[in-house]
Amino acid sequence: MPALGHQLARLGGCTRPVRLNGHRTEHPIDATTGEIGAPLRSLVSTELPAGNLLTRCNNRRATRCPACAETYRRDTYHLITAGLKGGKGTPARIATHPRVFATLTAPSFGPVHNRPTAGARCRCGTTHHPDDTRLGQPLDPDRYDYEAAVLWNAHAGHLWRRFTIHLRREIAKRAGLTQRALADHARVSFAKVAEFQKRGAVHFHAVIRLDGPHGGSTTPPSWATAELLTDAIHTAAQRTHITGPTIDSRTHTLTFGRQTDVRTIRSTEFDGDTELTDQAVAGYIAKYATKGAEATTGALDRPLKFLAELGPLDISDHARRLIRTAWNLGARTNLEHLRLRAWAHMLGFRGHFSTKSRHYSTTLGALRDARAEWRRQQAGDHGPDGETTLVIAEWTYAGVGLSPAETWLSASLGQAEQTHRTTARETIRETSL
Repeated sequence: MPALGHQLARLGGCTRPVRLNGHRTEHPIDATTGEIGAPLRSLVSTELPAGNLLTRCNNRRATRCPACAETYRRDTYHLITAGLKGGKGTPARIATHPRVFATLTAPSFGPVHNRPTAGARCRCGTTHHPDDTRLGQPLDPDRYDYEAAVLWNAHAGHLWRRFTIHLRREIAKRAGLTQRALADHARVSFAKVAEFQKRGAVHFHAVIRLDGPHGGSTTPPSWATAELLTDAIHTAAQRTHITGPTIDSRTHTLTFGRQTDVRTIRSTEFDGDTELTDQAVAGYIAKYATKGAEATTGALDRPLKFLAELGPLDISDHARRLIRTAWNLGARTNLEHLRLRAWAHMLGFRGHFSTKSRHYSTTLGALRDARAEWRRQQAGDHGPDGETTLVIAEWTYAGVGLSPAETWLSASLGQAEQTHRTTARETIRETSL
């Protein structure tokens, strides 16, 4: 039991670990002679307490695995923060670079129940409570443009790429430069996350920053200001469009919505206490990195194999119609490249939820590698000096998830860890007082 508890504790609370069968051996190789020595250590799955090697599922969806989703959220937070304040290999000077928080929305596909600002009522004549299940649902489902909504989601990633091209053009125009010459003076860096609105349409939250010609390590030119960047974003969003597919003699033109919100990010270290700080932006973006269509629209968190699976599912009628529309469009040969049936559970959206430009900050992979290296150091897993190591491994998939007994033990370990953290926080608070 203690050995099994130790193996489960290394999962960090993952509830759907991948089970693997196989073995792994490490042999030292003399750097001078190339001679392969006796095995340093070996690992055989059948000798482990669980009978398999258990690895984290690393699912970013909170509805699938809360523990792995929380790790993904924290990594995203650190990634965004590094691009705002520095750290993780990014110089601290980027905190003085012009940067804004931009939100680009989808256009209207038909009136829906909403909560207008300034205390106004919805078009239905009701003032909806924030938890009202009707929010985001069409006022008239039969007149709602489900086809355009699905196609917009399917092209949202491509639309964002077009937007970044237009943005560079607009910045160059305002600086009196050609687009090619802009690269010698400034660089646009960004990190964005996709969020599903209650109506089932994707919109993007992004940190957009102006750097010098070589990224965050260089100072942007004097003409690079947050005001110039804000104006360029508004114009680029208005000019971005894609000529979409033609369906039944109707050609779809895809654009962003009219509501584009751009606000300057100000650091508390440099500009005093302001409303929109770098910490607030990083937390806001990281929050949506672990949510999909299931969290806001009431859709699904897994792909469909057959459309008949929709029948018994407890989902909203609006989500059901969006999924059905995506599935039916996926049968068209001219839309095969969109793989709408594979992404019907995501209402057609097939892009990455969080992306960034190369020079924005560190990467999620680098954060994972650093965490894995830290764990190896904690376990005392160091190779011999002056030698390299030959690793021979063979693993096969054996399933996913925990047995009932493993689930109970993992939950008990999680409760004990939570109690330990709570006690530690209270001790620190009492000491500081």
